[in-house]
Amino acid sequence: MDKVVSSAAEAVADIPDGATLAVGGFGLCGIPSVLIDAVLEAGTSDLEAVSNNCGVDEWGLGRLLFAKRLRRMISSYVGENKEFARQYLSGELEVELTPQGTLAERMRAGGSGIPGFYTATGVGTQVAEGGLPWKYDAEGNVIVASPPKETRVFSTAEGDKEYVLEEAIVADFALVRAWKGDRHGNLVYRDSARNFNPLAAMCGRTTIAEVEHLVEPGELDPNDVHTPGVYVQRVVALTPEQAADKRIEKVTTRPRPDSAGSADEALVDDAATHGLGG
Repeated sequence: MDKVVSSAAEAVADIPDGATLAVGGFGLCGIPSVLIDAVLEAGTSDLEAVSNNCGVDEWGLGRLLFAKRLRRMISSYVGENKEFARQYLSGELEVELTPQGTLAERMRAGGSGIPGFYTATGVGTQVAEGGLPWKYDAEGNVIVASPPKETRVFSTAEGDKEYVLEEAIVADFALVRAWKGDRHGNLVYRDSARNFNPLAAMCGRTTIAEVEHLVEPGELDPNDVHTPGVYVQRVVALTPEQAADKRIEKVTTRPRPDSAGSADEALVDDAATHGLGG
């Protein structure tokens, strides 16, 4: 039952080239940065990543992107990563953009053994009708486009409504970060890190969790557990330095008068949710 491994390098050593990785986090909040770096150091390539976003230039999944280790990406938001846009538009990276709530439910469904579900999101758009550019060639021509999806009309309290079928996501491996975890793999996330991390943990066939605070079995209140240990196969305990190494996605400054009438500089996170809990 003890799922703790000695290092991040050991935890990711059997991830093969071409694997699909579900990666937790939102912006730079709650990202498994230590495990991502271990995959980078291992030299693993040709990866398909499933994550809300692809980090930023040179941090998070952006580090794998810069090293050209990613072949394909399923995500919702990629606007903070210039290298991502460059690789996508130049035909170096295949990208399946998915509405954020749909992506979350596809991952949850995969972890729940549900092969697919119907949703109203995307009906009447290219999400359902197909034709979204997934991959370009070097000249900017679309060479892979999204296929049309099955739709169906259901009777609702508001009348007949059309819904689109979305398929579940099951990844070969999942990488997540938790605030606390025990040796059995039970995980607790903090604040905004409790976003895509539970969903990524569910949909991975092999889930690897890096934890900021490792505790012994029985120390976590079962009512506080967000991801039960049944979903987790490996646990990596972070050092205090690794746990403290967190980045803010975007920072601006503004003057703030103090009580004496002078001003200091206050840091403001433009994307407040990205700066919490990760």
